[in-house]
Amino acid sequence: MSATAITDAITTLAEAERRFHLSRTEEEGFFLEWHADLPPLTETEKMGINELRRRYLYQRAESHLLEGTVMLLLTSPLLAIAGFYDPPFKVRAEESVQILLDDGEEVLQGRIDVLVLQNRLWVVVLESKKTALSVWSALPQTLAYLMANPQPQQPYFGMMVNGDEILFVKLTQIESRQYGVSRVFAPFSSIQELYSVLQILKRISRVI
Repeated sequence: MSATAITDAITTLAEAERRFHLSRTEEEGFFLEWHADLPPLTETEKMGINELRRRYLYQRAESHLLEGTVMLLLTSPLLAIAGFYDPPFKVRAEESVQILLDDGEEVLQGRIDVLVLQNRLWVVVLESKKTALSVWSALPQTLAYLMANPQPQQPYFGMMVNGDEILFVKLTQIESRQYGVSRVFAPFSSIQELYSVLQILKRISRVI
């Protein structure tokens, strides 16, 4: 049995769909967590988001942001405001994953710099300095990481962040292997974009 790095094996969305027998669904009811029944924000939460975005815009105005800076300025504060660093949530980082393909002939393996919350929400952080590192480019490998989830009977989620863009994905294996994606949110363009992202995180926290 051969072992292949995820970054080498899964480079396109078509490859991820083929290897994992995944299909994308655009059924409105599949991924309600990003657009329906979103919880309201408190004034304290809005103030936290306003301060977060002020700092982000100040630093982003000087240059593109590296991965560590995106995590420090944007991703980690967002998760903190959403309550993911408090009980009952548990955080793991830099996960090693192995995925046995259905043919039993190959194992995909990799080590990724992400946050994993409750084994249900995977947060993937990228640099923003190159167009090639858009959040869409991270979707194939994010789907691969979600397939390594130890609780396949539950729906699980990914959030991809590169500073300029934020994208959510939901994947299920309950009846068939399906995934759906949100629209792309752009923190640089409007404070309302980050308000919406926080609402989605709060909605997902209720599910997981």
